[in-house]
Amino acid sequence: MSSAPSTQGPLVVGVDSSTQSTKALVVDAATGRVVASGHAPHHVTTGEARESDPQEWWEALCAALRQCGPAAREAAAVSISGQQHGLVTLDKSGRPVRPALLWNDVRSAAQARSLLERFGGPKEWADRVGSVPGPSFTVTKWAWLAEHEPSAARSTASVRLPHDYLTERLTGLGTTDRGDASGTGWWASASETYDEEILGMVGLDPALLPRVARPGEVVGTVHVGDELPFSKGTLVAPGTGDNAAAALGLGLRPGTPVLSLGTSGTVYAVSRHRPADPTGTVAGFADARDAWLPLSCTLNCTLAVDRMAALLSLDREAVAPGGAVTLLPYLDGERTPDLPHSTGMVHGLRHDTTPGQLLQAAYDGAVHSLLGALDLVLDQDADRSSPLLLIGGGARGTAWQHTVRRLSGRPVQVPKAQELVALGAAAQAAGLLTGEDPSAIARRWGTAQGPVLDPTERDDETLSRISGVLSDAAPLLGRAPRGE
Repeated sequence: MSSAPSTQGPLVVGVDSSTQSTKALVVDAATGRVVASGHAPHHVTTGEARESDPQEWWEALCAALRQCGPAAREAAAVSISGQQHGLVTLDKSGRPVRPALLWNDVRSAAQARSLLERFGGPKEWADRVGSVPGPSFTVTKWAWLAEHEPSAARSTASVRLPHDYLTERLTGLGTTDRGDASGTGWWASASETYDEEILGMVGLDPALLPRVARPGEVVGTVHVGDELPFSKGTLVAPGTGDNAAAALGLGLRPGTPVLSLGTSGTVYAVSRHRPADPTGTVAGFADARDAWLPLSCTLNCTLAVDRMAALLSLDREAVAPGGAVTLLPYLDGERTPDLPHSTGMVHGLRHDTTPGQLLQAAYDGAVHSLLGALDLVLDQDADRSSPLLLIGGGARGTAWQHTVRRLSGRPVQVPKAQELVALGAAAQAAGLLTGEDPSAIARRWGTAQGPVLDPTERDDETLSRISGVLSDAAPLLGRAPRGE
């Protein structure tokens, strides 16, 4: 699809290379109008080991961009955003040594515990790195690789994150950005440099890491040939991780809270203050600009609630009010609260409890966890009465919207814009051309605009009941189920 006569500015490309697929948008830099789009899937292994072939990401990027047609060739700049934390190991010729270890590969849990102890405990990590690394963080994955596949570690000539890998395929140069680097566990947020002591502890030569580009920097130009429909010399932005890109895509100002309702739930807000939570509940990420993006994640959100609906043979919207049943939908364990061995739990079930009330209790349990995490993410500058921005796959669900309003007592805004991660990357690419702050560009595009749902009176009774059941059941929830 070529640029239409109504195009007001140059075209840019924003890419979202996620766990499951790659999405590409060609966007009018002046208006934010999506001119063309493309999509291609990835393969991910199942089970405890979650891996993907980085070459497949590149092939998916090529396919998605070809779907965009001639508009991609007209683009003046491109930016790649990608799934965070993944470990990409490349040999001297730039080919993958082995499949990438993805963020949800949990095999490095033992290495995460060991690193915490060896480096002075959670507070030392939080003060220095900004986060307490768990098995999702890249540093623990490298430690696992060095221990379990030493020949692969020895063959590694460069280490990249997923978005770094794709950006380097475009430019031929190894770069990353502060937003994605802050999720590695070896980038110190206190000094905004690679931490050579941590790297030494895991036996990783800092020369193998990409240069951390400055926000707004042109990191190179497209140098590939016929594989991609770009014109040679197209500018390439630093790119960033997916959550930082979504923050750009929403044009977030400091203190505006975001609830992302996906398979897992995520809450975050831009902050002017560097986060350092020793409990590990809040990850102290940097954003893609010059601020911070404290973030917390719950493991059980839309997928857990949909599973309960399926078990009850109900449509996901078939909730019913009333009753006093409590359901903690911790079907995959839980991260916030920190109960990794927990399972789902029902309390207060009676003869007159209806299936719809039980389904509503599942929504209540999931949102209770999200709002508890949000309280920890928001800092002293946050406006705690402003609308909650509701994004992700569940954001347009009436039951999700109603539950968030009822348990938060706050208005809820549902942005109309889709593909916010790719739009954030496009805004970053547009900033290379205009010199503007990408967040200001996204605000000009109106990406966060959408209906604002009025607040309802906060249901403190339900919140208190769930908190009480959670507290009383904590010893049981903290034990691994028998037979595991």
